[in-house]
Amino acid sequence: MRRRSHWILGLAAGAALFLTGCGTVKIGRVLSDPYHYHNRDVRVEGNVTHSFGAFAAGGYQIDDGTGKILVISNRGVPSKGARVRVSGTVTSGVTVMGRSFGTAIRENKHKLTGFVPPG
Repeated sequence: MRRRSHWILGLAAGAALFLTGCGTVKIGRVLSDPYHYHNRDVRVEGNVTHSFGAFAAGGYQIDDGTGKILVISNRGVPSKGARVRVSGTVTSGVTVMGRSFGTAIRENKHKLTGFVPPG
């Protein structure tokens, strides 16, 4: 009986970690309720539609099919057409190179997951 309860508890804990730690949030969801996500860490995935930067800093816009969002990076920017998974903090009222953006993500890290030819 004791072994069974340990096994069930371990299985439940593993499932909880899998479901909360691996998921991405849809960009459309962040944009539709920015107050809920403000100053929270999120993970999004999409295709880079625009990219700009100088040296190791800059920004890029990603689109996951539900919306587009600006990502601000201090680690370099992926090129247009790259597929990326981004972890970062949602911010609002961001101004980049004289242009205002309502909601953006300050990148903690990104990982290239593929390449989609632009077009």
